[in-house]
Amino acid sequence: MTHILAIDQGTTSSRAILFDGAMKIVGTAQQEFPQHFPDSGWVEHDVADIWRTVEETCRKVVADKGLTAADIAGIGITNQRETTLVWDRKTGDPIHRAIVWQDRRTARFCEGLKAEGHEAMVTERTGLLLDPYFSGTKLNWLLENVDGARARAEAGELLFGTVDSYIIWKLTGGAVHATDATNACRTMLYNIHEGRWDPEVCKLLGVPMGMLPEVRDSAAEFGTTDLLGGAVPILGVAGDQQAATVGQACFGKGMLKSTYGTGCFALLNVGDAPVASTHRLLSTVAYQLDGKPTYALEGSIFVAGAVVQWLRDGLGIIGKAADTGPLAEKADPQQRLYLVPAFTGLGAPYWDADARGAIYGLTRGSGPAEFARAALESVGYQTRDLLEAMALDVGGLGETVLRVDGGMSASDWSMQFLSDVLGAPVDRPAVLETTALGAAWLAGMKAGVYPDQDGFARQWELERRFEPTMSEEERTARYGGWRDAVRRTLTQRD
Repeated sequence: MTHILAIDQGTTSSRAILFDGAMKIVGTAQQEFPQHFPDSGWVEHDVADIWRTVEETCRKVVADKGLTAADIAGIGITNQRETTLVWDRKTGDPIHRAIVWQDRRTARFCEGLKAEGHEAMVTERTGLLLDPYFSGTKLNWLLENVDGARARAEAGELLFGTVDSYIIWKLTGGAVHATDATNACRTMLYNIHEGRWDPEVCKLLGVPMGMLPEVRDSAAEFGTTDLLGGAVPILGVAGDQQAATVGQACFGKGMLKSTYGTGCFALLNVGDAPVASTHRLLSTVAYQLDGKPTYALEGSIFVAGAVVQWLRDGLGIIGKAADTGPLAEKADPQQRLYLVPAFTGLGAPYWDADARGAIYGLTRGSGPAEFARAALESVGYQTRDLLEAMALDVGGLGETVLRVDGGMSASDWSMQFLSDVLGAPVDRPAVLETTALGAAWLAGMKAGVYPDQDGFARQWELERRFEPTMSEEERTARYGGWRDAVRRTLTQRD
């Protein structure tokens, strides 16, 4: 029993990644699944697609390596956060498609709660802002809009969970309804100071507390599954961005990581007490071990890798994501385009749900290369927005080194521009699958086959460091242009 199976259930695909006793990847299986867009700003997943792809990839990766359940010491789960599911307690049948984290359908409801003066209380207790991004208002929408849902929920017939909870419930045959603190704290229903579901916030959002899963540590016993033909324990759970923080070994206060997937998420370890942001960042649980939470400040960007998908699928100017960097290199250096990718609103530190994408600086000479460069640069600019806000919240970041991961971090062009616009080193690890690695380490550490925090941190390995080469004058001018472009895009202007 020297292997760990990590389930990485993401926004566009599910993956099962097999790690050996040395925490090296020895097998991967992946399946994409459809996205559903039933209305403007709405994003949904078919719950059956989520479970089917998890089930099939897990079985495939183990079978492909000729292993059995007896070879797996434990399972770790990491997942797209905030995505909201409600299902029947007895049958497991969902009452509706999953409402995805990107979904903005509850924007008006959030605005109403803000107008009534509730945001300060919600933020103080949960560390989050009143925004459609989080699970709580999505759950409210399901209870209010699915026929009979509220009555069934109040009668104890329905369960709520984020994706991890549903996977645990399915893996254990309905025996365990649980989540971990990193997922619970993203629902807007969880008191991050008291470490429990908050009755007052639940009442405000009309959520019956009997629907909610039990909250456990990130490394804990979450039941066993016979999915692989024998009993295998589920021992680690963390939301994807917190799992990446763990996988990057950001265990020290002041350590900082940024993950570039569909969106971009930067987390700063702030230690054993939460920091209340005054610059519209989120206070969140980075991980919880032995009953003790470690907290982080988080900045969330809705569109990072998704802007490259837009270049490919929306505009058709690239054939594959890897083409973006080489195309950007061909851009006219005299042109300065700014693409503000507010396709589903703007996240931190602006939180403007109604903003929509815009491009500034177009000329007759603007073409695919300039669009590609502006798209990649937008990710760097948005990251600087987050780090500037973090520095203000904690009184400075000192000698910042940003650890990066996720699909876009493989682009040398993007990472060099990121270093240039930040004016700080950017470290890319040897293992880019840090999200899955974090989940695997949590499970493997709990199983006793992987080292403790200090031992794991010592094994973190640098693949490449990007150092800034841009002059301070140019950096300031470029970032000033970005801030002006965002100001013009915002619907809620000061």
